[in-house]
Amino acid sequence: MNNNPLKDYIKLCQSRTENALEHRLPSADILPKKLHEAMRYTVLNGGKRMRPLLTYCAGQVLNIPPEALDGPACAVEFIHVYSLIHDDLPAMDDDDLRRGKPTCHIAYDEATAILTGDALQALAFQILAHDPSITTPADHRLKMITALAKASGSQGMVGGQAIDLESVGKKISLPELENMHIHKTGALIRASIQLATLAKPNIDPDTIKNLDHYAKCIGLSFQVKDDILDEESDTETLGKTQGKDQSNAKPTYPALLGLNGAKQKAQELHQQALDSLTIFGSEADLLRALSLYIIERTH
Repeated sequence: MNNNPLKDYIKLCQSRTENALEHRLPSADILPKKLHEAMRYTVLNGGKRMRPLLTYCAGQVLNIPPEALDGPACAVEFIHVYSLIHDDLPAMDDDDLRRGKPTCHIAYDEATAILTGDALQALAFQILAHDPSITTPADHRLKMITALAKASGSQGMVGGQAIDLESVGKKISLPELENMHIHKTGALIRASIQLATLAKPNIDPDTIKNLDHYAKCIGLSFQVKDDILDEESDTETLGKTQGKDQSNAKPTYPALLGLNGAKQKAQELHQQALDSLTIFGSEADLLRALSLYIIERTH
């Protein structure tokens, strides 16, 4: 499969995601205006929309119409953006650039940035609980809420960030690094696909298992590639400060394996992701192409 169908699908999903996010965000004219303006600034500020893309791609495999996944796709993206806002704060990674624009605390102020992240987190769960586009039975809505909460909390993304902060300036092993990123980056990527599987009752357990393993592999390969780009790319291309991890003495795959070793690791994870999809036919071609795109991307 060549990359053109994937590129077209990415553009389609990005456009769909932007419209869905716009529709679900509070208007900047509604009080408190500054908070709602900051929410819109950070969410509608570009980005690859990788997590919603995964939700829609999994929906294709499962024959779920995209309109039934707009709510879950927005929910996972709101959680992702909230995490970026908080990660960029001076108390965390202290970054002043995100997606090519000033970070939330630079564009507004620290207090507003914290509240913006808090509000987006709450909005994500409000969507899973009440969004009318989600037609799955109530018990599956509850499972969606539980899955996203676990992926976001101390056993998922937030826990991974805590491990990351504790690891600064320390030498850690490869299993420890992978455990950190399985939580910090991988948990939300796995949730992106899990939300799609929960949108349709009575899915075969092997289908769920294989899609989850695929998500686990690309979650790690995504982080490996991020680490590689932090060394090889530039600030303008990345849209965030290049070399930040190295300057902060953060543990990375290139630091542990060398640049060539990290690239080999990304290739191995890509192959494992493909192996997870062998039970599927052409309906999973977009997921296959997406795994390759992740390790070949330039930003």
